Amino acid sequence: MTTSATTPLITPELVAVDLGAADRVAVTRALVDLLAAAGRVTDADGFAADVAAREAQMATGMPGGVGLPHARSEHVVAPSLAVGKLAQGVDWGAPDGPARLVFLIAAPASGDADHLQILAALARRLVHESFRTSLLEAPDAQTVADIVTREVVPS
Repeated sequence: MTTSATTPLITPELVAVDLGAADRVAVTRALVDLLAAAGRVTDADGFAADVAAREAQMATGMPGGVGLPHARSEHVVAPSLAVGKLAQGVDWGAPDGPARLVFLIAAPASGDADHLQILAALARRLVHESFRTSLLEAPDAQTVADIVTREVVPS
């Protein structure tokens, strides 16, 4: 992955705890706005449109209450991961019900390998209920970012 010590994949500023958004579009937009505020995305509307186009191809809900929207985009400047913990579950198209954890993977348009590495590493951890539970029970954004960094980001 091309993330470096100067641009970590996730930081507390990229985590929304108790996100109150009511649907997929609102959740995605809230996470896109976190990425834009952190300087990871140059055009929030453009990146949101890229994510929506990807979601229109196939729902990215996973079993266990997880949404995993992702997109490569010319509007992304560094591989990034924004996380939302939802106060109320939102339908993300998973067969087992609504998502309470949403992970938005943002990769530069040229970042094929980054995008797939992040997606694969995250998916490997998300199959474990203990990982999902640790994130849901995390008291704050710093703890969520620390757990994801420890469990997902290769050292």
